[in-house]
Amino acid sequence: MFLRVIAFAGGLTGAAGFSQFPEFSQQYLQRLGGAVEALEQVVADFDASAVAEGLSREAALDQMQGTAFLERRREDMQATITRFTGLRGDLEALKTQSAWGRAAASWRFGDAELITATSQAFRPGLPLTMEGAGFAGAGFLAGWALLLAFMALIRLPFRRWL
Repeated sequence: MFLRVIAFAGGLTGAAGFSQFPEFSQQYLQRLGGAVEALEQVVADFDASAVAEGLSREAALDQMQGTAFLERRREDMQATITRFTGLRGDLEALKTQSAWGRAAASWRFGDAELITATSQAFRPGLPLTMEGAGFAGAGFLAGWALLLAFMALIRLPFRRWL
């Protein structure tokens, strides 16, 4: 009986946690879109400056040398271009997905800066959508099963062996 109560509590905890994923992922997606737009403008401005000088992006980056400032600026611009490319790919892959599709592609939620900003602004709420209910059900089952497995593992050394 005690084990069932503990497992039920684990199920409720899992339900509460998992049910927040659809809204959290939606807010992350909005921040991701904003970051891609901002970085796109920076990269477009750099590319336009390069083209105005008759250079490709790579050639313009190669010319940024000779002083410590230019070297640092080149590294910053390369990092910006790399981040833009990665985030744009993540946005393209995630924006048409349902919450379940976003959960399956959760590895695309990898930008630490965006995760931190989303987490700081996120406030849990009662999910009133079918997706929220589905995630709550999956979370309940996961929490229930994990606690049952954990309790069985703890009890294992104390079982009598025949």
